Amino acid sequence: MIKQVHLIISGMVQGVLFRASAQNTARKLNVSGFVKNLSDGSVELIAQGEEAMLNRLIEWSRKGPLGARVENVEITWQTAEPQFKGFNIRY
Repeated sequence: MIKQVHLIISGMVQGVLFRASAQNTARKLNVSGFVKNLSDGSVELIAQGEEAMLNRLIEWSRKGPLGARVENVEITWQTAEPQFKGFNIRY
C-alpha cells in the first residue's frame, strides 16, 4: 500500500547538497515526491511509496549528506493521493 510522509528538516541543511542527496536517495528507494528549500532555512520533503522505503528515507533525513547538521525532523504521515512522477527538486 502506498503511503505519504511530509518532512520538515531543520538545522544546517541548505548549501550542503541536501536536496540533491535526498533526490538520489529517494530514487534509489523507488520513492516519488519532491524536496525544496524553505525561506526559513529548512528543507521540505514530501514522499510517497511503500512504508518501509519511506522509513528508510526518514532515517536518512535525520543525518543527511556529509556537511549537513540536522537538528530536527518534523514527520507528518498523510493520506496518499498518487500525484507524483519520480522524485524532483523544486525551486
